[in-house]
Amino acid sequence: MKRQITNALADFFFEYETPRQVLVRNSKVGVVCRLIQLGVVAYIIGWVFIYEKGYQSTDTAVSSVFTKMKGVGYTSVNGYERIWDVADYVFPPQGDASFVVMTNYIVTEGQTLGKCPELKGHNSCSSDADCEGGNLKRQMTGVCVNTTKTCEVLAWCPVEDDKIIPDPPLLMSAENYTLFIKNSVTFPLFDVTRSNLVDGVDNAYINKCYHDPETDPLCPIFRLGDIVRLSGFDFETIARVGGAIGIVVDWTCNFDVAVKHCIPKYNFHGLYGNPEETDKTKASVGYNFRYARHYFEDKVQKRTLLKVFGIRLDIIVQSLARKFDVIPTLMAIGSGVGIFGVATVVCDLMLLYLLPKREFYKNMKFKHTNSHVPDPDSEAGSVETEASKK
Repeated sequence: MKRQITNALADFFFEYETPRQVLVRNSKVGVVCRLIQLGVVAYIIGWVFIYEKGYQSTDTAVSSVFTKMKGVGYTSVNGYERIWDVADYVFPPQGDASFVVMTNYIVTEGQTLGKCPELKGHNSCSSDADCEGGNLKRQMTGVCVNTTKTCEVLAWCPVEDDKIIPDPPLLMSAENYTLFIKNSVTFPLFDVTRSNLVDGVDNAYINKCYHDPETDPLCPIFRLGDIVRLSGFDFETIARVGGAIGIVVDWTCNFDVAVKHCIPKYNFHGLYGNPEETDKTKASVGYNFRYARHYFEDKVQKRTLLKVFGIRLDIIVQSLARKFDVIPTLMAIGSGVGIFGVATVVCDLMLLYLLPKREFYKNMKFKHTNSHVPDPDSEAGSVETEASKK
């Protein structure tokens, strides 16, 4: 027993095993093997290294966005002239990455809390019995108003009438508003911080430029009309009922070259508000919301209600930075070397199961031995079968 353990340890530490290799001169198998290997090499070079850039490590950015709108709007409704500045048409006004620019509205002025008849066509009635209780939209008083044949409601009066949307939009001048985007990104893995105010984008340049994908792709000043056009929408149509547009600031950077080449690219996408959408039965079209301005008049609380139609702008930052790294490079090479084994498997299958001389190749590839374990003191290390001796 002791000797067997000693021999086992000696075999483990002082012997080396290598697979048996058989050189096969067969043109079909040789061509298949080289074609598979060539395909693996093309995959490693073309896909892994060139397309997927498997030799680089990647990182995404931590980003911050600041926005500022500029421009003055003018309306004249029923002889009433008004000027609209940024504080009036941007919601919210804090300069967030997502905000709304008002382009159209329906105003209901001088509303007070009280009782008044519902609009015609809403909660119609013929007697007080038809007006009992209430619903989620109105709190009815139980009275049917004979002059309008509608139920009396407890609400802000007069009740808003939003059936007719102004056409053309009241704030068509919004087309010339300008949007300033200030964006900074940090790639923690590479310790690199960049801003969309890159080299050459200084105060003198900003004061005279407007973004254009061809002539001024780095200018951070955008005309609202250009944003709508580049997103594929018609300004007058989207301004009438509202909609949403996504502005994507794309930071795709390769830090194997100078950092100054890491610059943003702006893309514009119409999210909703396109009248040419195939779904014509949508229950809700456009974008709108309501807000009220409260005030006191003769010690009576009143409010002006506005139903705002506007363009919602969502500024989205997407980023991907790459840089050479030894570890992913070795992993990509190692996985490619492993794939070379596919050629061996395919060629072995052809030799052993498909070719006419498969029995001959089996005898050449495999060496058969008896399961009998020889005496360790004997001169023969193994006993070959009759088949193997032949």
